[in-house]
Amino acid sequence: MSLNRRTFFKFWGVAGAALAFGKSLEAAPASDDGVELMGVLYDASRCVGCQTCEFACADSHNMEFPEDGPSTDIKRSLDPTKRTVVNWYNLPDGSEGYSKKQCMHCNEPACFTACLTQALYKTKEGPVVWREDKCMGCRFCMISCPFEIPKAEYDNNNPRIVKCNMCYHKWADSERPACVNDCPYDALMFGTRRELLDEARKRMLENPDTYHPHIYGEKEAGGTSWLVISPVPVEQIGFNNKIQLKSYPTLTKGFVSSIAPVDLLLPAFLLGLYEATKVRTQNTEEEEL
Repeated sequence: MSLNRRTFFKFWGVAGAALAFGKSLEAAPASDDGVELMGVLYDASRCVGCQTCEFACADSHNMEFPEDGPSTDIKRSLDPTKRTVVNWYNLPDGSEGYSKKQCMHCNEPACFTACLTQALYKTKEGPVVWREDKCMGCRFCMISCPFEIPKAEYDNNNPRIVKCNMCYHKWADSERPACVNDCPYDALMFGTRRELLDEARKRMLENPDTYHPHIYGEKEAGGTSWLVISPVPVEQIGFNNKIQLKSYPTLTKGFVSSIAPVDLLLPAFLLGLYEATKVRTQNTEEEEL
């Protein structure tokens, strides 16, 4: 029986959902081995929308510099050419506000749980990175992310998944994320997640009139390595405040006990199936064309 691409991905979608449940227990916070999670605190009250972070990010990843900029008319989105974007908002009190978006680097990332080949990988230090050599292009990471972050290069014959990696490729040289390093207004602070939470609380305590009393990312989706404080409720500057507080993989823990051990072997089986049928699928598609 031939296996065309449509049939394969239909089967893959059903199997992938089950496997996502099965992997949830592996998505424990990376600090379990004693290594503190690192992260970034974004202080929206200090951001002026200068886009220095965007240019620094593009330079760090050998990407084209952005040609557009923050506007009150158009809200810019992340795409394969932008790992981070800054947007400009008119606030209800008549003032202006800015927000920077990128991967939130969840403590227990749903993308990692959904990824059948661990191409999306939670490092022990905190960043969630994409590993090209392991990606099979299923794009479950895009579907599973509650923040809608990973983007695929649809225009590329060999599409990559593009997202912020917190400049993890530079960490071996003790370099900070490029956006943090270049921000001229100290809107970004790099440190351990514990330090960043302490700093966020300190700023809010010392300047209660400057900040809305909420640290976005402290609890959303079970906690993230990227934290946000703002002078206004974060939904006014474009953040989704409907994110549930429990991590998404946690919701599957009750289900996993009902999965037979043999099911946990399915990722290897399915990957083998994919490799074995890849050539034949390509040939079938060529014939169909």
